[in-house]
Amino acid sequence: MTNTHNPPLAISLRVLSGALFAGMLICAKAVSADVPLGEIVFFRSAFALIPLVLFLWIRREFPHGLATTRPRDHLLRAGFGALALFASFAAIARLNLAEAILIAQLSPILMSVSAVFVLSERLTRWRVGGLAFGFAGVVVMMWPELGVGGVDNARLLGFAIGLVGATLSAFALIMVRSLNRTESPGAIAFYFALASMVGGLVTAPWGWVMPDGMTLVLLVGAGLFGGFAHIAMTMAFRYAEASRIAPFEYVALLWPLLADLLIFRLPLTTTFLIAAPLVLLGAAVAAAEKNKPQVAAK
Repeated sequence: MTNTHNPPLAISLRVLSGALFAGMLICAKAVSADVPLGEIVFFRSAFALIPLVLFLWIRREFPHGLATTRPRDHLLRAGFGALALFASFAAIARLNLAEAILIAQLSPILMSVSAVFVLSERLTRWRVGGLAFGFAGVVVMMWPELGVGGVDNARLLGFAIGLVGATLSAFALIMVRSLNRTESPGAIAFYFALASMVGGLVTAPWGWVMPDGMTLVLLVGAGLFGGFAHIAMTMAFRYAEASRIAPFEYVALLWPLLADLLIFRLPLTTTFLIAAPLVLLGAAVAAAEKNKPQVAAK
């Protein structure tokens, strides 16, 4: 029997998945000024299906692995995920990549709080504290845009859309947690990509453009990066438990930072440097309850 407990490999795959997701976002941001949002989502999702189908086929899970007795739950997960994808791409068009990714780090915090209402889990001090730190970080990032005479409506909209996307991602994560009990991770990713592709396609009548050569390469690249990133993340959780991999999730923030500085020539703001530790501390606090006795918040 093959030994599937291999933490170094799991950590390497998680770091790789973060780099691949960053590649997807870089491609999407690079074309965001010239290509409609729905078209970007379509290409990202359609070409993500190629590595996902290959992955399922290699594991001998295609097509029978896509069979499910929970189509409604898949539809909910895919719907939340597709809407979150639209929101995340809309946010990165208006914000620095690192800022948009930092807001996305609120998703696990929001998931832990939402699970109180959706899954009837207990509301703990850890969850409340994580949410407080996370939103404090977002307020710090938004503060310069709220100054008198210095309001940047595009950036404010970007922050708002990013928060909506993080909330939608939290609901998608709750559904993934539920589906993982009975469904293949590959099937969950497949139906998400399929739903996002259809969601992007229905926007075609509203002004899609014919991409030139380089734009087409970037659109296809967004899909391939996204598909392979899902595979790397799936494999990471196969070789080690989630708690062992969790600290390396934050390494994924390094790649958007470097992309902002080296590719898009966007400055690293003081407010981001203050906000990042707050948001990441919030995520760490919310996750810490798994290893602590749970105490109900009063």
